[in-house]
Amino acid sequence: MNRNQVQIVPDASTTGALIVRGVSAFARRNKGITFSYLFGILVLLLAGSGTKLTYDQQREYNRIMNSIDLEAEYLASNDYYSATQAYRATKGWLPWSCNDLCQRNKKRMDRAKNRLDAIRDEGYARMSDAKATAGLFSEVGVGEVKDSFWEYFQAGKQFAKRQSMWDAMFMGIRGIARGRDESMLEYALKVLIQVLLNFSLGLIMALFVFVFGLWSIVKSYQPDPLTAVLFFICAACAAFAFVMTYLLAIYGAAAGGVYGLAKMAEANLRLENGQQGGRRQRVQYNRPHYQ
Repeated sequence: MNRNQVQIVPDASTTGALIVRGVSAFARRNKGITFSYLFGILVLLLAGSGTKLTYDQQREYNRIMNSIDLEAEYLASNDYYSATQAYRATKGWLPWSCNDLCQRNKKRMDRAKNRLDAIRDEGYARMSDAKATAGLFSEVGVGEVKDSFWEYFQAGKQFAKRQSMWDAMFMGIRGIARGRDESMLEYALKVLIQVLLNFSLGLIMALFVFVFGLWSIVKSYQPDPLTAVLFFICAACAAFAFVMTYLLAIYGAAAGGVYGLAKMAEANLRLENGQQGGRRQRVQYNRPHYQ
């Protein structure tokens, strides 16, 4: 190698080989995670939007859903709200400072709550019967699970963006307050690492919340145990694969950007060393020789 040639960052082929060896070693050590990821990718590619409802299924589903008395639930909810406000208006600050009027309002509130709960339970039961008519693997079941996942996924991203904005601001304020002579590149790298951590935390937290609430969605379709377990595993693995692929894409983009900047810095350093070496050689050639 030339004396003036400087190599700080390995070339693309070496970096690619290191990544491949690292991924292979991780896959061999964590076979369960690898299988879950690959199975989830397969589910994402083959699942689609679920089986389409037949004409009879659609008609029965609509009939049961239309039988839910939404107006009764609305009236019961307003009654419960009014009773709650009346009870709070007559209730004192202390737990035992509830007079006769307060006690009557409390009983009225309890009756209104029981009536609202009964109406809602009946509505949920009818909705569950309608879902059972459609089926868990139907477009209705798959669509509901997708909507639930996207809701939590978007919430996780919003958390990461909001937290990253605050972290970037406070990191800049702390740097100024402590009087550190920090370059813009160092600050950008710190913010980048914090953004990656926030997205990892937000999306993994969203994944756990989604999987935790997934079983309640599965039970609402009244499936047999085998179908319920199969659908739960498929949905959980698909969600895990999507979140991990999204995070890997973010990590890859960030690593590629940092790698490109490092290669540019290496090229500039090599160019500067070459120019300094040329100047030293010219000085040596122009030095007078004495016999």
